[in-house]
Amino acid sequence: MKQQNNEILKAVNLNTAIKINKKKYLALRNISFSLYKNEILAVVGESGSGKTILMKTLIGLLPENGSLESGKIILNNNDITELSQKNTNNIRGKEISMIFQDQETSLNPLRTVGFHLTEILRRYSRLNKIEVKEKAINLLSAVGIDNPSIWLNKYPHELSGGMRQRVLIAMALACNSQIIIADEPTTALDVTVQAQILGLLKTLKQSNKSMFFITHDLSIAASICDRILVMYGSRIMEEMFVEDLFSNAKHPYTQALLKTIPTIGAEPLEKFLTIPGTAPSIETIEDGCPFYSRCSSAKEICKKEFPELKKVSAGHYYYCYQ
Repeated sequence: MKQQNNEILKAVNLNTAIKINKKKYLALRNISFSLYKNEILAVVGESGSGKTILMKTLIGLLPENGSLESGKIILNNNDITELSQKNTNNIRGKEISMIFQDQETSLNPLRTVGFHLTEILRRYSRLNKIEVKEKAINLLSAVGIDNPSIWLNKYPHELSGGMRQRVLIAMALACNSQIIIADEPTTALDVTVQAQILGLLKTLKQSNKSMFFITHDLSIAASICDRILVMYGSRIMEEMFVEDLFSNAKHPYTQALLKTIPTIGAEPLEKFLTIPGTAPSIETIEDGCPFYSRCSSAKEICKKEFPELKKVSAGHYYYCYQ
């Protein structure tokens, strides 16, 4: 188990709201967790569960209709929710950087790969012009791009999906931040390239980096991460070490997600297993467990009141009346 003095970031009772048609709805509800040094922490859940809003809350990039209503974000023993907008902007990139999900919108089609990297290096380092170019070449090489000097002058449309993803990772590394947020970094990549990107991200721990890995796929999370947060309906349902995922998952939602993973060698089915029903929108979530309507083990109290935290073992917790 990680020790308290290795804690690099701590979220305490975060409540984030999104305003829709002049009314506020909670997109995060009482979110608390810790991230430790040299750790990859997966945040897993279906679309709309709150994963991306959580990350945007951490780095202060909420949309105009979003606001942090309450809670604290402690980074290196400092509460960054108390900082001015200017100081928050300084933390973004310098302390926490993000690999965004959408390659198409994350790279300016009118700018070269070299421009993207050198702009970041000029802002976050004290290197001169020659050193900046050398560093950019080294970063491309570090993310597995052969003949990196050639690719500095290429535009995003001249790169494959896997190459663009590597450039985004290089841009995150250029910030030299201690925490990296990877938001669905393998989306739309073929299996071979996906494996290469996952391997690359895993090596970042050797560079004393900590990472949030955002995904909807438990099997991918299990292959790269140390711990897992399972989110649903704006809340954390379960937190565990990756070793407990397949053998000792406790929350009905986590168990349901595991059943949807195809198994090699299993009897062929007419269709893939799915979780019955649909995930709730933030406008319809009430005070009880958001998984209530889809849970085969639901009780009447589940609809009315969100359960207290249950401890399975050190580092393994879940919220359920079971």
